[in-house]
Amino acid sequence: MSLSDLRVSSPAHLVAVVPYLLGFHPRDSLVVVGRRDHALVFAARQDLPLPEVPLAELDAYANRIAAVVARQSVDSVVLIGYTGGQHSGAALVAAVGDALLELSIPVGEQLRVADGHFWCYLCTDEKCCPPAGRPYADEAAEVRAVAGYPVHANRAAMVASIAPVTGAAREAMLRATAAADRRLDLLCARTATGPGRLLGALRRAGSRAVGAAMARHRVGGTLDDDELAWLTVLLAHDPVSEYALNQAQGLGWEVVLWSDVLRRARPELAAVPAVLLAFTAWRIGQGALASVAVDRALATDPSLGIARLLDDVLTDGIPPSALDEPSAA
Repeated sequence: MSLSDLRVSSPAHLVAVVPYLLGFHPRDSLVVVGRRDHALVFAARQDLPLPEVPLAELDAYANRIAAVVARQSVDSVVLIGYTGGQHSGAALVAAVGDALLELSIPVGEQLRVADGHFWCYLCTDEKCCPPAGRPYADEAAEVRAVAGYPVHANRAAMVASIAPVTGAAREAMLRATAAADRRLDLLCARTATGPGRLLGALRRAGSRAVGAAMARHRVGGTLDDDELAWLTVLLAHDPVSEYALNQAQGLGWEVVLWSDVLRRARPELAAVPAVLLAFTAWRIGQGALASVAVDRALATDPSLGIARLLDDVLTDGIPPSALDEPSAA
């Protein structure tokens, strides 16, 4: 499920969709969702500040959020406060709404979500917004059935979901990767002399391995240890990593694929799978997961150019829709 594929039919539907845009269920957060031509093209989350934050600091925080939204070329936005306890989030929602209006960005719904219910911050009609709020469980079940990728309980759970495997699974992958190293050595030894022929052999082996992995995950399958290890040693070579990036479509099952590869890859081979996960997550609108994956890539290989580029893209708030915009002449 991609941002651009969604057509939200109601506030309840939007509230149900948001965790799938982020990759986890937000809490104590402001979520900004941007629309263009009736499609969702942007979603971002920020922590709610403490209630006692001074007004000037709150306004500065709101202006920074509005500046990021302004770079997204959206037609309108919806503001959603995910709250709990006594913290309503109303002050930040109002401040961000004002900052966006000053930038001529229309603000649509302003919603509060807590405990499986939602309210409109501005509505005083109890028939529309009863004191107990309106549930959205039915819409959430519908979205969950078609999403194609998991949503986590919170951000910490999302981070843990791509942590390296441990124990017996790690030992099995280390053995499989050692065997894959030997297999790659044999491939190189069998290839006729000359760098062009070797690159060609790597491209052919890599395209087959990437294609097989994508075909397996497209139908809900997984790779065994030997298949995944072979994929990771090939991805360490530029022709294969470039091919894999060019195949990325921004689909839910790709998040599952590259998350699995990242978790099981031998540590020094994790950078490229992390980039592939980051790129796919960014394409699908999961900026939080993309950011975590980029951090993993840079921790493994700080000099990896594509990881540094993706880090800049995420920091600057460049939306995935930028890929579809024609280049300037």
